[in-house]
Amino acid sequence: MTSTPVIDVDRLNISYGDFHAVKDLTFQVNKGELYALLGTNGAGKTSTLEIIEGHRTATSGTVRVFGRSPRDRHAVRHRMGIMLQESGFSPDLTVRESVQLIGKLSRRTDRVERVLSIVDLTHKAATRVAQLSGGEKRRLDFATAVYGNPELLFLDEPTTGLDIQSRDALWDAVEKLREDGSTIVLTTHYLEEAQQRADRIGLMHMGAFHQQGTVAELTRTLPAAVRFFLPAGAPALPLHATREADGAFLIKTFGLQRDLHILLGWAHANAVELGELQAGPTRLDDVFRAIGTA
Repeated sequence: MTSTPVIDVDRLNISYGDFHAVKDLTFQVNKGELYALLGTNGAGKTSTLEIIEGHRTATSGTVRVFGRSPRDRHAVRHRMGIMLQESGFSPDLTVRESVQLIGKLSRRTDRVERVLSIVDLTHKAATRVAQLSGGEKRRLDFATAVYGNPELLFLDEPTTGLDIQSRDALWDAVEKLREDGSTIVLTTHYLEEAQQRADRIGLMHMGAFHQQGTVAELTRTLPAAVRFFLPAGAPALPLHATREADGAFLIKTFGLQRDLHILLGWAHANAVELGELQAGPTRLDDVFRAIGTA
């Protein structure tokens, strides 16, 4: 990490007429970091990314990418790769021609064969875009985004429509870019991907950050859970638990290790089998669901 952030957003505001889409948003993304920008529908994350990518002008606030305005396309654009949710490739171009075109527009240098091999499209190089499947078009989107190993890569729902093998290949390529020093900004509805891969997460709701931090910091805001079944006639539990609709008992706790130790000690002392025992910290999707009830 360096002291100068790759992305520096300070009190960003975006309005569309009377609608205030983004409200005083401030955050930074450091070199080599994988930062996930997540949010509920209409949270403002797409508008925020459009500003950072240089596609839109902010209503107020300051945004810097590599220390420059993202609207300074000559200074910034060739240093970033962008994978949008939907491709805008000409259906009449071939896969090879599409990659070559993006390469020329981005002013980065690379070999078409290299990026096509990353996404397993070498055998489709002469195929027109119109003839590709949905998953193949997503792989082409990724190939053009990583052409020339950009220093900053935006991935907007990158694995939508991909099979497991293609997802694994994509994330392998992302990890290789990170090893080479690239910075990644991810948006995804697959929260397990963000939980597994993000260094930090900005969780947006109604135009502002609901929470921001590492996965551990976000999940610590909610209690961990211990879930199990008890046989008929079991003695009273040593901890407070709720009974769920299927008959299982649920203990919510901010002291998982301590309370699990108490529960297991009680079960051993009373010769009680805890059926289908599950214990673990809160997941990111639980934090996400809690936004609407906050």
